[in-house]
Amino acid sequence: MRCLNFGSLNIDMVYTVGHCVTPGETESADNLEYFPGGKGLNQSIALAKAGAEVYHAGSVGKDGGILINELKNNGVDTSFINTTDCPNGHAVIQVDKNGQNSILVFGGANHQITSAQIDRVLNEFSQSDRLFLQNEINAVGEIIDKAYERNIEIVFNPSPFTEKIMNYPLEKISWFVVNETEAYRITGETQTEKIFEIFKNRYPGSNILLTLGENGAYCFYNGEKYFHPIYNTSVVDTTAAGDTFLGFFFANLDSLGVSMSLKTASAAAGIAVSTKGASPSIPTLGEVEEFLRSK
Repeated sequence: MRCLNFGSLNIDMVYTVGHCVTPGETESADNLEYFPGGKGLNQSIALAKAGAEVYHAGSVGKDGGILINELKNNGVDTSFINTTDCPNGHAVIQVDKNGQNSILVFGGANHQITSAQIDRVLNEFSQSDRLFLQNEINAVGEIIDKAYERNIEIVFNPSPFTEKIMNYPLEKISWFVVNETEAYRITGETQTEKIFEIFKNRYPGSNILLTLGENGAYCFYNGEKYFHPIYNTSVVDTTAAGDTFLGFFFANLDSLGVSMSLKTASAAAGIAVSTKGASPSIPTLGEVEEFLRSK
């Protein structure tokens, strides 16, 4: 199964701060670093590092060469990425002394996806492939509709969450990948059992991957519920932890099954939070396997 990620490509500006700025407050940053990022890019690299065959579709600005090179260097096919005159997407990320983050995203070129590009890309894929989507590009609803017409399995990570998500054709989603905040915004519930119940009733054809930070991860798949706790590691930066988890889970799902994929993804996320940056923090499959052997 090939993985097509129709997703965002950002340059991350990461500020190290004592604490994340609150409304009306001015805080001095201790350091500034630049990293390739965007949920789309992070997930593509995680999928590739976990062993999947990955194609990335999206748009960059004229300053986006660093992002294309980052994908290529990690084994991702970039032939479906357009270059536009629009400024590149970027994110302003605050990381505090506890490794927690606060993120402001500017869409830029990520919001220049056209119907022609969508058709050109999806015409190269079929029902034997898997599509990954987040909410950092435009035309997400259109992509869902057209992928569904082609019987392509759709994995949707509704992040960052906006109210327009509820107007997307969510009944066509094969997999929802949500954290506790996104699950609450969709269902209005915080209890795991109630979250799964609402998803099951509202979107009966879908499976759910629910990540709960330090409380581990759940998966509701084909009527069965699975759980795996986190691996305790030293937390430096949580920026790409969720993207790493997603990539390693789906890269291994078809060969290893749900339980082992949850275990592998949890280990990968545990390694990712112990390293600064987004895509640079994503481990290789070999590193994850070595980590698991030590446990």
